[in-house]
Amino acid sequence: MKAQGKLKVFTKERGAEIGDLFGIFFEDINHAADGGLYAELVRNRSFEFDPIDHPDYHPLTAWDKVERGHGCATITVEASKPIYPRNKHYVVIDILAEGDGVGISNRGFNSGIAVRPGETYFFSCYARRDSSFEEKVRVALESVDGQVHGLTEITVDSSEWKKYEAIIQAEAADLSGRLTIVTKGRGKLYLDMVSLFPSHTFRNRLNGLRRDIAEIIADLKPKFMRFPGGCLVHDGSLHPDDRNSMYRWKNTIGPVEQRPARRNNWRYHQTLGLGYYEYFQFCEDIGTKPIPILPAGYDPHHQRIAPIEELQPWIDDALDLIEFANGDPATPWGAIRAELGHPEPFGLEYIGIGNEEQGEPFFERYEYFHRAIKGKHPEIKLINSSGPFSAGETYERGWKSARDNGSDYVDEHYYMSPEWFLAHHRRYDKFPSSGPKVFLGEYASIGNTYYNALAEAAYMTGLEKNAHAVGLACYAPLLCNADYVNWKPNLIWFNHHEVFGSANYYVQKLFMNHLGDRLLKIEAEGFKQPAEATVPSIGGAITLEADANAVRYRDIRLVNNETGETMDYGDRVVDLTDTAEARAAGTAHAAFGLGVTEWKDYTLYAKAQKMSGPKGLKIAFGKKDDRNHLSWEVGWYQNQDSVLVSAVNGRGSVLTQSQFTVEDGVEYELALHVAGRRVRAHVDGRLLHDVVDELPVIEPIYYSATIEESTGDVIVKVVNLQEEEVATHVSLADCKEAPLTIEVHSLSGHALDEENSFEFPARISPASRTIHSEKREFVYRFPKYSVTIMRIR
Repeated sequence: MKAQGKLKVFTKERGAEIGDLFGIFFEDINHAADGGLYAELVRNRSFEFDPIDHPDYHPLTAWDKVERGHGCATITVEASKPIYPRNKHYVVIDILAEGDGVGISNRGFNSGIAVRPGETYFFSCYARRDSSFEEKVRVALESVDGQVHGLTEITVDSSEWKKYEAIIQAEAADLSGRLTIVTKGRGKLYLDMVSLFPSHTFRNRLNGLRRDIAEIIADLKPKFMRFPGGCLVHDGSLHPDDRNSMYRWKNTIGPVEQRPARRNNWRYHQTLGLGYYEYFQFCEDIGTKPIPILPAGYDPHHQRIAPIEELQPWIDDALDLIEFANGDPATPWGAIRAELGHPEPFGLEYIGIGNEEQGEPFFERYEYFHRAIKGKHPEIKLINSSGPFSAGETYERGWKSARDNGSDYVDEHYYMSPEWFLAHHRRYDKFPSSGPKVFLGEYASIGNTYYNALAEAAYMTGLEKNAHAVGLACYAPLLCNADYVNWKPNLIWFNHHEVFGSANYYVQKLFMNHLGDRLLKIEAEGFKQPAEATVPSIGGAITLEADANAVRYRDIRLVNNETGETMDYGDRVVDLTDTAEARAAGTAHAAFGLGVTEWKDYTLYAKAQKMSGPKGLKIAFGKKDDRNHLSWEVGWYQNQDSVLVSAVNGRGSVLTQSQFTVEDGVEYELALHVAGRRVRAHVDGRLLHDVVDELPVIEPIYYSATIEESTGDVIVKVVNLQEEEVATHVSLADCKEAPLTIEVHSLSGHALDEENSFEFPARISPASRTIHSEKREFVYRFPKYSVTIMRIR
């Protein structure tokens, strides 16, 4: 078998330690916690749903009144005599006529409660009753039409709040089940904290986790878990007792009935039943290190900023968390951890301050956290933030803060097209080995296809080969309930009874399960290099646009910088509108075309003014169609940034960013200079952007090598993104003479647009086999479009 090239692995030439390189990021987005990993089956169990969570919510969301026979009741929600003041609402069933029973029924999440035959369920509630103590309360799992799948009874025997518990044994399967609570008698029945858990949670814990989701996460074998967010951490008010407060960890521990309800910034309700103690416990259960992320008293989305003189409580929260996780039971917060059932420390090593923050208020406050934490706990590794962009003003400011303060890591976030990942797979090659290391805390190519997974695998070989500079990396988001989607793509998809890993999941699993402890030197030679193609300049249509607003452009000129030729639009004033009112009336006019240019070096000049609306100014250029173009957006997203975006097949990548807010009525002079693939953008003479839109050049193969020191296994990772197999001579250059046993795990044989699904959950998943070589070298054919992991021993 003739090889097309050679991979030489030097088993005795060790490089950087791999450390905790690949892990996971959990955020309660897409109902990842409530209705997901957190195994509670009752939705709105404490009647705390509120329009502050979502405009459609109310205290009886997911609950229905039940009146059987000639029964009649009124169902109301009160707050005058709560169990605990931080969860003040409870339901009142006022029995007007008992009939065959009256009460309430809960629809659960998704299409209902997934009832499994033979499963036992742990029911609990708080209840009180003002009369008819002898009457029992019937608790059942039922179908939509009232067929009973499992039944129990409790006797509410007090006019004061008491907790009642019971077991329900299910006898039938139903994916649209209901939890029904029905009673007879006279007077009123009061209920709160109505809860139903499957008895078989992960590790069979009370207040536990959904077993199938927890297990598919555990199967990844991640080195760390970053939690609880995400924008969820810092998007909220400054006061910890507010319903819409920033995520405050102290609100999430202790008895669940005492944890306050919280507005989740992804527009739903968060019970906090899955709190910090449960996060730490889950990390311990699956053998991964916890990386909690704490707010810094700054909400960049709404510019809520804790004054410096009021920052100490926020710093104390961080110090107290370290004590909660690691402190001796004799310490105040160590004692609380011990009281919760865990006298041993959790072994916290990392803490992140802030989540993709931008703006000077964050960096000013970070310094206070850094000094206080390092002063008391120098062993804790601190993670700074560089914002949600891969390059630009905020990114550079974050790295400056990290270097100035001596941060251990800088948290980088970016979601890009697969083409961006392929074009930048050498991104970290020139990063230094000294100073702060990279924590790639959120990344994903945009999509869950096999092609996305391949692009990410190629990129991950670059992360691994640069372990001197990249210390931690995790795909995001981790989980998505398919019926409550806030964000795509996602690593793991589920509904209320099934779960599957995406193609991206199996790439992550391969890399995490076969990580290794140290880099090995690896060289490629003899491969046919990609033909050196002429890099096309950015040519195509140019349009001036409005985006959810009304804008005006004038003094428009397009100049060929090589010839001096000018397309002058003279005195033309272009008024564009894309407001909600205009769209509703059918009068929106959102774009004005300037024609098509294939000039290689040109500048567009215009004066622009935002008349109204939340966003700013937008120019599309290099436009092939609506899915393939570049755009300059001044006043992007929340009108806080100027960005340059490259869209490939409808997937946009923010190439660079500067902070900029467009004021209503102010006229700005814009200059957009395109030369080849380099783009420079000025506003009022100020250079905001200077970036090259790089195109991917597919390498013959992408590869890395590590050694697992406990076993001596040499681990070689190879990604082939070519349309043909690549026969490769693999050599362990300084290894003792064989024979060698090679354990091979691979993804291959799939169309690039294929995805996993509930119907075909493992369509794209690894195949494994073992091969042998009598020598310390062998030839292997890496299939086209494949990811291959070799364990050589």
